[in-house]
Parts: sequence; C-alpha cells; structure tokens
Amino acid sequence: MKTYRIRLGLAALLALAVVPAAAQADNLLINRVQQEKGMNLPSRGMTMSQVEKQFGAPQRKLSPRGGDSAKHPLINRWDYSNFIVYFEHSHVIHSVLNTPAGNNTNPAAVN
Repeated sequence: MKTYRIRLGLAALLALAVVPAAAQADNLLINRVQQEKGMNLPSRGMTMSQVEKQFGAPQRKLSPRGGDSAKHPLINRWDYSNFIVYFEHSHVIHSVLNTPAGNNTNPAAVN
C-alpha cells in the first residue's frame, strides 16, 4: 500500500511538471506563428525562380529528399539566413523561420 502511494505521488508530481512545459511550448508556437505572419516569407505556390528573384540566392540548397513515388514527391529545401523554404518539386509548400523554438537552426544537420 505504501509503494502504491509513493507511485501515485510521483505520477502526480510528474503530471504537474509536464503541464507547464506543454503550456510553454504552446506559447512558443503561437509566438512563432505570429512572428512569421509579420515577415515577408516566400508564399505557397511560388516557383523556385520567383523565390530566387524576390529573396536572392539561398545560402545553401540542401540535398533533395523523396521522389521515389507519388506518395513521396521530391522535396527541396533552401536555407536562407532567417528562414527555410520547402519546395515540392519546384513550388513552395512551406516557409519557416530559422529559430531555436522550431529546432531547425541547422537544417543541413538533418538527414
């Protein structure tokens, strides 16, 4: 019975520790989305040439991934100083800030 109470107490403490961390993560995500809305980032549907014309050449073009089937289209990633642009084939599908909150400060390290 004593072991049960100890385990229950530890579980309650763990639950209390996780709730603030989850709330903080939600705040970081909300702040990041608001920051992205205020920035001039490449928009969905732009072509590679349009992105390069408007934002200049990327610092680096990472190796493409996928392309082995219709379910896995070719994805290209371009790294700029403040953001990363993701392309499906040659069109933008998403642009994200290079922030520690997004855990994408070094996209070249991701395989």
